[in-house]
Amino acid sequence: MGFFEKIRDGLKKTRDNISGQITQMVNSFTKIDEDLFEELEELLVMGDVGVNTAEYICDQLRAKIKEKGITDPSLIMGELKAIVAEMLQGDDTLHISTKPSIILVIGVNGVGKTTTIGKLASRLKSQGKSVILGAADTFRAAAIEQLEVWAQRAEVPLIKHKEGADPAAVVFDTIAAAKARGCDVIICDTAGRLHNKKNLMDELGKISRVIDRELPGCDRETLLVLDAATGQNAVNQAKEFQSAAGITGIVLTKLDGTPKGGVVLPIKQDLGLPVKFIGVGEQVEDLQPFDAEAFADALFDNQRDDTPAFVEDRERAEQEAQAQAEEEARARAEEERQEAQLLSEELLEEAAPEEVLSEESLISDIDAMLEEAPEEEETPEEKPEKKKRRFWPFGRKRDEE
Repeated sequence: MGFFEKIRDGLKKTRDNISGQITQMVNSFTKIDEDLFEELEELLVMGDVGVNTAEYICDQLRAKIKEKGITDPSLIMGELKAIVAEMLQGDDTLHISTKPSIILVIGVNGVGKTTTIGKLASRLKSQGKSVILGAADTFRAAAIEQLEVWAQRAEVPLIKHKEGADPAAVVFDTIAAAKARGCDVIICDTAGRLHNKKNLMDELGKISRVIDRELPGCDRETLLVLDAATGQNAVNQAKEFQSAAGITGIVLTKLDGTPKGGVVLPIKQDLGLPVKFIGVGEQVEDLQPFDAEAFADALFDNQRDDTPAFVEDRERAEQEAQAQAEEEARARAEEERQEAQLLSEELLEEAAPEEVLSEESLISDIDAMLEEAPEEEETPEEKPEKKKRRFWPFGRKRDEE
């Protein structure tokens, strides 16, 4: 499955919840009026876009319609998609050009933080980068063991301490190991507890000082992992973390299992935080880099047939499907051939060998059958009674009867 197809499939529930509802509403109108905008704003809020963002979108749409003189409601969807794509534009690139670069990953329990780290490590490794992981979330139970499993899956080294150890010490050792091994990227799992913001800020501040001292001038990313299924709660989490840590980007997970994917809009619009990755499935390759235009197209179900990337994905998918169909046909043919051969061998084994008879023995057998067969007696009805005649031998006198 290609890049755009993955995003489109992953956003199906969100698309049905937002653009599907909006399309039905727009089709029920014959003209563009204030009632249409009120219903549009209500649907956007229900789609977890948020009140402020919904008002902003409607204001932008009013201006576009007035500027272009649009009167047909069916043209609204195209303008709406363009507004969303423009809103989501931003610095969604992962800045890791220095060697080594470091990525700190934060987030509350259950949002998919450890899974995101494992998938990100696999993705970077597939791009030819050497990656090392640091288990600096020493507060949460089983966090180290879970990260160790993903490190083994991604086949990357992991630096860890005991549970309850100093997270900054783990980061220090991870940086030292990365330098010694010549690694390109360091990814560190950090604590995500929010119930004590002061402790979180103190911990991240200490980690930051270690990085500044050991890797001065290195590229650094601080990614906040959010669960899209939490809707507006994800926005509240982002606000809290933003005030406690210098967040450089968002990773929005579990988009494929929720209709609340519209939350990406207020995260970008209200908080000004760029979304750098989205999770649209459980597989490693389902962690996709965020693309504003692709997201808007997938949200409004518009095919990007004009882009080389989409064409390449489609052609590759068609070739793979054709190759798979041919392979399956060959497999079926071979299976049928083997079954036919096996059946033939079984029939030959079960059948008794036939005797080859010579011409003489065949004639002899036929004669024997004829001799053994009883002669048919004619019934009186079938054979009329003949008159008895007596013959006398020559030279003898015939006695009187």
